[in-house]
Amino acid sequence: MKSRILNYWKPLIAVTFWGFSFIATKFALEELSPQQIIFCRLILASIFLITIALYTKRNFSITLKDHGGIFILAVIAVSHLWIQITGLKYTTASNTGWIIGTTPVFMALLGLIFFKEKLNLIKICGILIAFLGLLLLISKGDLNRIDFISNKGDFLILASAFTWGVYSTVNKKISLSYPPMMTILFLFLMMAIIISPFVLTEATISSIKSLSVKGWSSILFLGILCSGVAYVLWAQSLKEMESAKVGAFLYFEPFVTIAAAWLLLSERITLLMILSGLIITGGVVLVNLNVQKIFLNKKSKQDM
Repeated sequence: MKSRILNYWKPLIAVTFWGFSFIATKFALEELSPQQIIFCRLILASIFLITIALYTKRNFSITLKDHGGIFILAVIAVSHLWIQITGLKYTTASNTGWIIGTTPVFMALLGLIFFKEKLNLIKICGILIAFLGLLLLISKGDLNRIDFISNKGDFLILASAFTWGVYSTVNKKISLSYPPMMTILFLFLMMAIIISPFVLTEATISSIKSLSVKGWSSILFLGILCSGVAYVLWAQSLKEMESAKVGAFLYFEPFVTIAAAWLLLSERITLLMILSGLIITGGVVLVNLNVQKIFLNKKSKQDM
């Protein structure tokens, strides 16, 4: 029991880093473009993971068939990050934290389309509740205020929640023989190669050279802690704990983000924002709720 509790620190730290990632990205955007941030983040993360892989004597052998699948995932992941970071230029980190939380809703809808996964009444209610909270958040309580121009940042973040749902769906369909950490390393390297033609310019080199202490701190945090350490801890957690228990930690991420945004970015946190976020979270919980498993567990306990 004690060892299980001790294992909880891994997903908790990973989710905390990811919660702070939106604040670090906002700082980085003051000095770099979205594609420059992605490239720097990927290079730093790759260096970190290569160091860990060498230290732990991992197998670096490459299977070309697997790399075809990784290339597809890399294209989707780069698009996801590009859309998300561009969205962060036009909306708050707080809104981003809540909107990203709708990803499981898109995963459920994509699962219905591609895997014929069933949506029961509770899941459908969860999807509707999550989107109700989303509308409240974006409109600030007035639906007439919603338009694609003034809310473009929120809609881009919503699009990135969808693209991450696509990434998760494709990842589920692709079978890779690499262990989790090496898959992530090869994925990051492939993503860096894909985005490099858009960033390997004199302007990028000049921007990186002139980065302030705050800029470098943000990029190092995003690359080493968010993409490197957090991904390794998350992969270890999935091996040591049930995936449902690990996934539950993601519900804490928006709360970490809004607290960090309030402290570090002086973003205004309103009661309506918190209410909207709780409605979104409640809907997502219903979408992820496995009613059949709960019913069977209760039945087995009664039989005992």
